[in-house]
Amino acid sequence: MWLQTRMFLLVAILFAILYGVIVAVGSWMGVGSALSYVILAVVFLGFQYLIGPTLVGWTMRIKWVSEREAPELHQMVTELAEKAGLPKPRVGISQMSIPNAFAFGRTQRDGRVCVTRGIMNILTRDELKAVLGHEMSHIKHRDMAIITLISVIPMIMYWLAYSLMWGGAYGGRRQGGNYAALLGFAAFLLYFLTNLLVLYGSRIREYYADLGSVRLGNVPHHMATALYKLVYGNARFKDSRELKQAESIRAFFVNDPARAWYEVRELSQVDRDMSGTIDFDELAELRQKEVRLGATDKMMELFTTHPNMLKRIKHLSTLTV
Repeated sequence: MWLQTRMFLLVAILFAILYGVIVAVGSWMGVGSALSYVILAVVFLGFQYLIGPTLVGWTMRIKWVSEREAPELHQMVTELAEKAGLPKPRVGISQMSIPNAFAFGRTQRDGRVCVTRGIMNILTRDELKAVLGHEMSHIKHRDMAIITLISVIPMIMYWLAYSLMWGGAYGGRRQGGNYAALLGFAAFLLYFLTNLLVLYGSRIREYYADLGSVRLGNVPHHMATALYKLVYGNARFKDSRELKQAESIRAFFVNDPARAWYEVRELSQVDRDMSGTIDFDELAELRQKEVRLGATDKMMELFTTHPNMLKRIKHLSTLTV
């Protein structure tokens, strides 16, 4: 409930900021001017929302597979969809070697769950099912719609800041260009702030999807092991062409491949027996420890779409029985 409450509060704060800016700028520029940014942003994001699934499918080189082509994958997705109370999503396999999985779609009925070739080579059935449960939870929570909705706010702040500070469109109004520049600077600060809040919302949804996977019957240490293996698997693609190709949609992934190289050392602390997995006992031991991040790690996390992996596995440890 706390994760869900935080997400609701975040959405409320972002739209309160948007409302305040519309009132402030609208009262200075005249009725309708600030509203035009909202309308333009909504139209732009609406178009992006409509064509987004097509772009993701094209970028990730997805092949939609039938039950005959991938019977075990379909069986897992079917079981998870029934437990989640969702229509069965389309099932696809990306031809990329980077081990990962992702879900997308406009609505719950339009859900699509995909895995890469790479992930199927490194995870066991239980680990893969835990990852699929994570992705199914994204669909259940309508994450794509929520993130698309709140992403409009930093965009509006940026357009306002650009127009007021450099556009010169409103420099002659009332108190002149200096006042417009001041408003533009304030809008730029709000762009920076709201962008950080959207990233924070993205990190909340990852914790929430991990919890959702456990609620769908997956064991926490299977999800933790899957994340551990993904970090090591992704780290091998640090400078690969595939990683650059997937840069624009890495927020959809289970973990951030671009951060994997830096997370390897942290996670070696958890795998005490160096077995390449995080078993029940290791996760239970982590539950009793306090995770402390350095100032650099804390700062880097602020600008990422995914939580720090050590913190994320620590969260999974709290879900053990």
